[in-house]
Amino acid sequence: MAIDYGEKRIGIALTDLMQIIASPYKVYESINFEVDIQYICDLINSQQVETIVVGLPLNSVNSKSTLIEKIQKFGYEIANKTKVNLVFQDERLTSIEANEILKDAGISIKESKKLIDKISACLILESFLNERSENEKRKKSK
Repeated sequence: MAIDYGEKRIGIALTDLMQIIASPYKVYESINFEVDIQYICDLINSQQVETIVVGLPLNSVNSKSTLIEKIQKFGYEIANKTKVNLVFQDERLTSIEANEILKDAGISIKESKKLIDKISACLILESFLNERSENEKRKKSK
């Protein structure tokens, strides 16, 4: 599962059982920290998630944004409550890429705003899956 955390909306993406394909799942409208944590924990349990990948908004020089501490707290809280593996993934430019995907698909700007977060979460998850696959290939070739 990947999470594109925002203070108003949380984009969620899931992968298949073989952990090959990332799919946009949902845009969750944030209520408050505790309720949001519980929602994600319940989803993790119902979907039998083993790893959560949480996007971190690093800027172009890899320094941390002001939102990063809140995102890390969110991720650690979920991991502690569910005992899933937690990975933080650079989400730099995912919103821009998601906007381009939606624009190319002919989705209106108004509709894009409803979809952008789960598309961004999907891009975060794809990036994680691709990096993991590349690392596994490197290990096998050594």
